[in-house]
Amino acid sequence: MKLDYIVVGAGPAGLQLAYFLEKQQQSYTIVESAERVGEFFRHYPRHRKLISINKVNTGFDDAEMNLRWDWNSLLNDKVFFPEYSQDYFSSADKLTDYLEDFTTTHNLNIKFGFKVLNVSKSGGEFVLKSESGEVVQGKNLIVATGFSKEKVPTFPGAELAEMYSEHDIDPMKYKNKRVLILGKGNSALETAENLIETSATVALCSPNPIKLAWNTHYVGNVRAVNNNFLDTYQLKSQNIVLDADITSLERTDDGKIMAHIHYTHAKDELRSIPFDHVIMATGFKFDNTIFDESCRPALSHEGKFPKMTSSWESTNVSNMYFAGVLMHQRDFKRTMSGFIHGFRYNIRALSHILNKKNNGIAWPAEKLSADSAVIAKHVLRQLTYSSSMFLQPGFMGDVMVFDTPEDVIYMKDVPIEYMEDSELSSKESYCTISLEYGDFSHVTDPFNIERDPSPAKAHEVEYLHPIIRFYSKGKMSYERHILEDLENDYERECFREVTENIFKEALMEAAMTSDFVKPAMQKTVMPKVVIGTNAAMGKDIASPMEIAE
Repeated sequence: MKLDYIVVGAGPAGLQLAYFLEKQQQSYTIVESAERVGEFFRHYPRHRKLISINKVNTGFDDAEMNLRWDWNSLLNDKVFFPEYSQDYFSSADKLTDYLEDFTTTHNLNIKFGFKVLNVSKSGGEFVLKSESGEVVQGKNLIVATGFSKEKVPTFPGAELAEMYSEHDIDPMKYKNKRVLILGKGNSALETAENLIETSATVALCSPNPIKLAWNTHYVGNVRAVNNNFLDTYQLKSQNIVLDADITSLERTDDGKIMAHIHYTHAKDELRSIPFDHVIMATGFKFDNTIFDESCRPALSHEGKFPKMTSSWESTNVSNMYFAGVLMHQRDFKRTMSGFIHGFRYNIRALSHILNKKNNGIAWPAEKLSADSAVIAKHVLRQLTYSSSMFLQPGFMGDVMVFDTPEDVIYMKDVPIEYMEDSELSSKESYCTISLEYGDFSHVTDPFNIERDPSPAKAHEVEYLHPIIRFYSKGKMSYERHILEDLENDYERECFREVTENIFKEALMEAAMTSDFVKPAMQKTVMPKVVIGTNAAMGKDIASPMEIAE
């Protein structure tokens, strides 16, 4: 069987990509080792509660806006996760039910029971062989396997610990016992939460301090739904958080496990602490062992991710792409590509990238009148309703090309890094529109922040707010910030005038610098408009209108 696209893995990412390939009427199949979709979520999280929100009652009836608070649905026009659960934090079992119905509703092409033994590349085509001897060949390979291997520390005695994937989740097993959990992510906290009522003591241990999502705005850090354990630590209720390395584990004569630790924030203090159980919740990583030397992808982040370009293509294997959590290599711990509510937009973008590369189909776009009021209205609506900009802040945005004196070309949901590396960056004049957080590195208490509501101080805000950056032939000319809104409603009248002024400025600059400039426009005298500060350059920038004057 020879295909244009082979997708490895029938989890949320593989299904999402298959949906778009199906819509484009591409030649594809998914190969899946299990006999059903969503196999990962049939095992994880171990305690079955998802931490991706499912806010059913939003007060809005706009489907695009409601995706901002629906973190489990895949992009489509027929079946959505809130139809399966009303719970804010739903059960993973509901997600697998949803994925099964998504598959049948859209009639996706999947080869179940295809356990990949080897992936090779010959004559420009990928060859996948299964354990049963079946062979599938294709021009493009999209790896959507997720993180399939647990990260296992190698210190002496590590074999005495139980892995997160295999430990007994019955809390009564740990009744009145002392438990050490290695790791401080959501898997570790999920495990600790389960043991609060039955264990004598639970200690979390890793070299680095815990990071809370409400401090970092990164949903991969510890979520409030998992942080009851931290309350028991701070209020001295027998539980412990250690910033330390484990140098070794050893079994003592009385059957305990002695953990020898090296503190990382206590002047190199050493200590040995006895436990009854040790559980490793040290995370997962990409498994590249199925690829032979003809197409083994390079790795990054200490082997956690495959290394990829801004179009999610392997840096060393052409036509090998990655989808799903693996896409997070491009924005690890910055935005949300490691989660359904982030990578669903990446995958839609990937489908456009592949369609353009292989079939010459341009990125979907619309024409707008080159009128500042028309543009401002369109942009403010996007800022208010777009789920991709809201959930992938600074990573996914809209792009507007100043095409002719009469028209601009507007493209939605474009990965910003891809835009910078693509032919779009060669355009004479264009801008990006995105929602981004400001610099909150200095914030010590996220619930106690002073803010200046002056529009002239928009570039100083810490919260999610619009940023419009203007470019000429790939180089940024200037940027403009718009104040944040409490409820992210940018269609309010107070935002209209400032946004119109931003695009009056931009249209004038495009007219003065682009090839389509009309000679008369160069002599036009426009009213002086001063708009904010260029935060990136740290100084006020004269607008083209000021120059014209």
